[in-house]
Amino acid sequence: MVGLGPGTPEWITPAAQAALDAASDLIGYGPYLDRVPERSGRTKHASDNRVEVERAAHALKLAAEGRKVVVVSGGDPGVFAMAAAVFEALEAGPAEWLVIPITVEPGITAMLAAAARAGAPLGGDFCALSLSDNLKPWEVVTARLTAALAADFVICLYNPISKARPWQLGAALDLAAEHRAAETPVLFARAVGRPDEILRVLTLAEAIATAGTADMATLVMIGASSTRLIAREGAAPYVYTPRSVTKSPCATSQGRT
Repeated sequence: MVGLGPGTPEWITPAAQAALDAASDLIGYGPYLDRVPERSGRTKHASDNRVEVERAAHALKLAAEGRKVVVVSGGDPGVFAMAAAVFEALEAGPAEWLVIPITVEPGITAMLAAAARAGAPLGGDFCALSLSDNLKPWEVVTARLTAALAADFVICLYNPISKARPWQLGAALDLAAEHRAAETPVLFARAVGRPDEILRVLTLAEAIATAGTADMATLVMIGASSTRLIAREGAAPYVYTPRSVTKSPCATSQGRT
């Protein structure tokens, strides 16, 4: 399993590139495979983004036949991506699959790329949540988000919104407003590392008002109560979260104190 990072080829690790170069077969979601150049002798097997376990089983079948298979993910393959699907298919599959050598090559996940562009918003404690309720109930999403907000983590939201799920990001930001002040910094980081990259530094109130402008290529990052901005003339502010904590999370869990 290989992570392509969020966009630019410079963020693909040498180990991931070596795996791609050695592969006879590449398997993945079509838009991710499109980022890998065509090469003679290497076959691409593209599929839809909602057949992860089937895709993983296909990869394992080819590997069992002696093919050199790379399962391609954007970002990091272990963060809301294909590595878990491969191991899920492996656990449910035939015993002979267990002898297949499997390696996970890490990539730069979206929250790290977005944080690097903005400054250091992940300097303190943070967590990552997927807002997709395709694989888990929305009640589980909101329970976890509520706990993270109460603990005053910086929160990185993956899969924030799509055509099939147009309301979840707005609901999540409304929930955040019950725990965080209206001026809390929020990042909308879209397509970081690609030519159409957009990084917006908003307040929580502004983020709520413009939630519909995000899409599946957007990483949303909600600051903690300690997250700060450093203003710059003619440029977006730097965003950072101090490593030190001076208040108990209990004191800030209501957000407006």
